[in-house]
Amino acid sequence: MRRRDFITLIGGAAATWPLAAHAQQPEPMRRIGVLMNRAADDTEGQAGVAAFQHVLQQLGWSDGRNVRSDIRWSRNDVDLDRKYAAELVALAPDVLLAAGTLSVTALQRATHTLPIVFVGVSDPVGAGVVDSLARPGGNVTGFMIFEYSMSGKWLELLKQIAPSVTRAAVLRDAVNPAGIAQFGAIQATAQSLGMEVNPVSIRDAGEIERAVAAFARSANGGLIVTPSAGTSVHQDLIIALAARHKLPAVYAFPANVRGGGLISYGPDLVGQYRPAAGYVDRILKGEKPADLPVQAPTKFELVVNLKAANALGLTIPPTVLARADEVIE
Repeated sequence: MRRRDFITLIGGAAATWPLAAHAQQPEPMRRIGVLMNRAADDTEGQAGVAAFQHVLQQLGWSDGRNVRSDIRWSRNDVDLDRKYAAELVALAPDVLLAAGTLSVTALQRATHTLPIVFVGVSDPVGAGVVDSLARPGGNVTGFMIFEYSMSGKWLELLKQIAPSVTRAAVLRDAVNPAGIAQFGAIQATAQSLGMEVNPVSIRDAGEIERAVAAFARSANGGLIVTPSAGTSVHQDLIIALAARHKLPAVYAFPANVRGGGLISYGPDLVGQYRPAAGYVDRILKGEKPADLPVQAPTKFELVVNLKAANALGLTIPPTVLARADEVIE
């Protein structure tokens, strides 16, 4: 090879080196902050995170390769929500995922710019989380579980399955805006049904046990277990107390009934994490939360546990069984 040809060959190869090096660079690492309103060992919370990460992987986001998830579990503790919200925002993630009303409001206080996608929020407009469902505004959007007005349906369902019930204890999270508004909607329905309703705080196990035992001393009582991270934390205790005191109880989520509860009416909460991953994917690709409408569930499931009904001496009306999406024998 002539010297001139050799120099030309080397020069041409050198010109391609930067391009080759650039092509071999790894994908940029994106960051997702996750604030969960459950304990780290909560089964439903873990199932939600797993569903979220599975869909992200299907969309091309592999943890450790091109995305990193930082997860905090607040156990429905207001102080931990504030602490972990500040921690996650300080990490400067590309997008945040919030589970529950307290988690999303804690993140909203910590940042007005980082995109936030929520799941498991009751009536986000009423709670002041977004401006409207169609146009959320600001840096927040997500997936609601229902409007407050639906809470009255749980009391109607209780009266259908146990017509003799004239009193209902409403287990709620008193520090959560959703819990306050849900109780208001239940009170309004109680008036039309001629029933008495009493709020029961769920701050700790001892308080729940004492309140339910005191309520059960009078006849013709039942329970409404409103949805919140707090009632999920104490789910097993609440189901056991309902059975011990022979109180028919209505829950919001199918998981409560599959865990031994009597009857539930509400959406699949774990299922909300899947479309939430789709919103996170769209935000990572450049879309804005303000342009993504808040979505409501398209299906509500009615689940009945006949074993629990038999233990209470209840006969579930045929009209209720005919509407049920799942009947546990």
